Amino acid sequence: MTKRFEPDAQPAVNDVSLAIDRQEFFALLGPSGCGKTTLLRLIAGLDTADSGVIAIDGTDMARVPPYRRPVNIMFQSYALFPHMNVARNVGFGLRQERKPRDTIDARVVALLDLVRMRDFAARRPGQLSGGERQRVALARALAKEPKLLLLDEPLTALDRKLREEMRFELKHIHQQVGITFLMVTHDQEEAMSMASRIAVMNEGRIEQEGAPADVYENPANRFVAGFLGAVNLFEGKVAGAEAGMLTVDAGAGRLFVVHSPLAAGTAVAVAVRPEKLRFMIARDAAAVNVLPGTVRTVAFRGEASTYQIELASGQLVRGTIANGDTPAPALVPGAALFLSFAPDAARLLQS
Repeated sequence: MTKRFEPDAQPAVNDVSLAIDRQEFFALLGPSGCGKTTLLRLIAGLDTADSGVIAIDGTDMARVPPYRRPVNIMFQSYALFPHMNVARNVGFGLRQERKPRDTIDARVVALLDLVRMRDFAARRPGQLSGGERQRVALARALAKEPKLLLLDEPLTALDRKLREEMRFELKHIHQQVGITFLMVTHDQEEAMSMASRIAVMNEGRIEQEGAPADVYENPANRFVAGFLGAVNLFEGKVAGAEAGMLTVDAGAGRLFVVHSPLAAGTAVAVAVRPEKLRFMIARDAAAVNVLPGTVRTVAFRGEASTYQIELASGQLVRGTIANGDTPAPALVPGAALFLSFAPDAARLLQS
């Protein structure tokens, strides 16, 4: 699939191929302007592609108008009708299809029960909180039982606590209804906590696709590593191989990484997630990849704390420790310490 909005412009969607399984919860993840929302609109039929095929259950959607596609979309603004109450909002699409009144009423009640909004059936959107409006919008999007539900940044309008609650709600509802969900988001926590598979997009292309844990632990390149959570990158060159490991000469020193062979002199980055770093007040003689440094700042985040460490090389890195495990009195700004990481906890990136 390719889509340009101007003839000579960079494609908003650039030669993307994607297969989503039936009943899957799939997420398109990427920064603003990466093409994820355009791809969503192409699937919905709100925009037309320059080239490529969209097939749903094997049927080409090219000549199928948006209102006849087995697809529904839930916008981040929710787009509820302010003059209709909750029940009429949810049943709107069914009334447009001229379904029998009894059928509509039964479906509306079932959906309001599903999203726990039955007691709010007579209220109008203006009388609801953000989370309640989101539940109503979801019920309305599910009313016509689409084969594919498109979710455009569904949690953006909610506060943090409610967003976290609604992640579990959406996953639960997805399991209940058995409909394929395709979500667009720029929030990596949302994508990783809700989706069974994710595709990371950048500049109109898919950089990497797979299960959240696999993409997080094994990023394909620097962009994916940096976008999908925090990462420390140690730039260097392959020096050789020792005892089944590659050695990399980096600014921070000689590092050992478990990796398939690469030619000596190959430019690489050793990628290490903050939670993979081990903190030591005194150096452990058995440790490998030891990096001496000094604590610069500490950020308390409730369940964990993040430490910014200045290494002897001058590089700044981040390490994270669960607060229940933190030797807090010793790890204060200005304190000297040693960091280390296991050779199999790092990943080598070439692009």
